[in-house]
Amino acid sequence: MRAEQYWRQALAVSERALAARALVPLATEVVEQPALAPFQLRRLLSRTPKHLRAGGPKPNPFLPWEPALEVARPRPGHVLLLNKFPVQPGHVLLITDHWAPQAGWLDAHDWAAAACIARDTGGLWFFNSCAAAGASQPHRHLQLLPRAAGEASCPLAATFLQLLGEQGPPAAGPFPWAFQLSRRTDHELHSDLPGLYAAHMELLQLGVPGRDRQPLEPYNVLFDDQWFLTVRRTREHAAGFSINALGFAGFLLQTEHSDLAWLGQHGPWALLQAVAAPPVQCFHGCESAA
Repeated sequence: MRAEQYWRQALAVSERALAARALVPLATEVVEQPALAPFQLRRLLSRTPKHLRAGGPKPNPFLPWEPALEVARPRPGHVLLLNKFPVQPGHVLLITDHWAPQAGWLDAHDWAAAACIARDTGGLWFFNSCAAAGASQPHRHLQLLPRAAGEASCPLAATFLQLLGEQGPPAAGPFPWAFQLSRRTDHELHSDLPGLYAAHMELLQLGVPGRDRQPLEPYNVLFDDQWFLTVRRTREHAAGFSINALGFAGFLLQTEHSDLAWLGQHGPWALLQAVAAPPVQCFHGCESAA
């Protein structure tokens, strides 16, 4: 069992940050739409935050970061912060304490810091490589939604396990976009993360770290203890929905701009297809061929 000290610390810091008005939780409600299952649709009740508006904020909020949001410093070079605009309590960001571009390669130091957190606190990790993949800030940051032991990391977790052959044939798949899904081989020490990342980058024709200056196309990475998923992207918006990595985990957020009629007619899989690159080739039997 994990100690979950980082998660506990995040919740404790959240209480203090709320009292100091440094934290601005977003009010949402679940929209009951059985036809969208297994996706979860939430309606945003708060005013749309700046990072979801066109253009987004210009100043870098991480240099300097708000001291009231700091949770821990897991390794030299990285800081664990609260997400200032969380939908879930304890939503944290793992940032570099120095300038590093979100659009650059994730490196060994980033993965070592993520592994340090993951050994203590589990959940759904995700990364948006740039604005076209849903990133709201240009400063390097991974995100974690903590989960308790035995709790599903996201609505599509069972589908990913089905695609990996653990629970029979998948209900939906192969997906009609460029993606790579791999089984985690080390969910205790998390030493497999940099290798999976490098392999997915090459297989999805996103480039090769060390050879290419930066990734060649936008992409999202999502992972938990059991699977590691990368999706190649083309754009951030479709049908009035802002789609970051969480969309490919099964979480959709409805704002005042969202076209619910389009979503009802075409469905969530078509929404994701509209923002992802078409398949590039069939890799391990999970991806659809071009």
